[in-house]
Amino acid sequence: MKKKGLILLTAAVLTMGSACSKETNNPGTGASTSPEAKADTVVVWTYPVHGTYEKDLPGLIEDFNKKYPHIKVQTEMLSWAEGPKKFDVALNAGNPPDLYFHGVDGAYVNTGLALELTKYLTPEIKADYLPGVLELGQIQGKQYGMPLYQSQWAWGGNKRILEEAGIDWKKIQKDGWTWTEFNEASAKLTKKLDNGSQQYALVTDGTSLDFIEMMTRNNGMPDVLDEKGAFQWNDDRVLNTMTFVSDLIKKGNMPKETSALTPAKRTEMFYGGQAAIISKAIPYYDVMIQNRNKDIDAGKIKGEKIDFVLLPVPHNDSAKPGTTMFGEGYVAFKQKNDKGEEHAKNTFLVMEALSGAKAGNSANELVLPFVRKSQAEEFKGKEMGKPENLEAGKLLAKNMVKPVTLNLDIDKAAKQKQFKEQVVKPNMQALFSGEKAPKDILEDFKAKGKQMFGQ
Repeated sequence: MKKKGLILLTAAVLTMGSACSKETNNPGTGASTSPEAKADTVVVWTYPVHGTYEKDLPGLIEDFNKKYPHIKVQTEMLSWAEGPKKFDVALNAGNPPDLYFHGVDGAYVNTGLALELTKYLTPEIKADYLPGVLELGQIQGKQYGMPLYQSQWAWGGNKRILEEAGIDWKKIQKDGWTWTEFNEASAKLTKKLDNGSQQYALVTDGTSLDFIEMMTRNNGMPDVLDEKGAFQWNDDRVLNTMTFVSDLIKKGNMPKETSALTPAKRTEMFYGGQAAIISKAIPYYDVMIQNRNKDIDAGKIKGEKIDFVLLPVPHNDSAKPGTTMFGEGYVAFKQKNDKGEEHAKNTFLVMEALSGAKAGNSANELVLPFVRKSQAEEFKGKEMGKPENLEAGKLLAKNMVKPVTLNLDIDKAAKQKQFKEQVVKPNMQALFSGEKAPKDILEDFKAKGKQMFGQ
């Protein structure tokens, strides 16, 4: 970390106009750090990324201003509910913030306001990022974002319930499991409890697409389209996936009311011991549940303490395992009334400060893989997740399925999103409720896919 910081901040003397007029510059960006540097303001819109992020952010900015006092960092903390809408309005008006916390999006690039970062990335910054991570901030090979962490979707288990049923969760964490193996485990995990309530093997919500996306990625389909734009959800792979899910409900291994379950109700069932496994479970559940257990011990809330186990999503016996992962961090923008190259360089400097070694606390708090070597070094020995779950997360990352949207052109990415909302979502509701059979859903996918994608 010290070496990288020195490289980024060491002054390079340049002659400007006369031999006695000098200023210092940041290698790679040319951003001025001299006392006479022109005052500038960089606007940052962000979110409460994790429990302590609102406290962490001022410290990162304070460190930055010790080196760049002429650059004022103006932050606004958005709510997850209203923030995206506010940003879209600002972007459409041609006046987005300089930095916005989000994953890269082809729609942003299509506005012409996303700031390409390639020329600002020094060799030292590139070398600090772990292999394959910077690509998560690219659209068609061009850099627009700086990942702060790698989001990771998985399943989570209740250790007590798994062990009572004789499920070897350590082996599953290490080696993964197939659909056949999951079905065998489900039969052991589904039962009536002494209080008369039903315990399910698996619970998910019926309102989002996370579940079916994770399942199809574990049956050889990276997304509705592949990275070349070819339509995927029109063959036996999607039929087999839908059938697997439908059978889980028919056998009683998932609730028959899944179509009506909200994410909150899904979590409530897992906390209440009504489900052995929850989908989806981000690794942050580890810290959330540890905090919940502390509240139970303190008498703040009532309930059974849970020992959380991070689990991979099972894969089709004939397919490779695939982990849903993507980069989230800061994306840079210019405005319709462009503020010029010096402001762009200053924006990148702030972006780097909010993505550097100390910013790795976001990954640490969220129990996610670090994206930079300096972050891993900074938080070595301070990890918040349990060792077994941290190791499981590293193994899951080895099977990452790269988001296809990073390679698609804007038109195809937009059509894929439309297909999911207008075709996949209602069909999943119908599948969960039993209103449509998997084969009928496949036919609908084929027809609508040909309509929308011409294939």
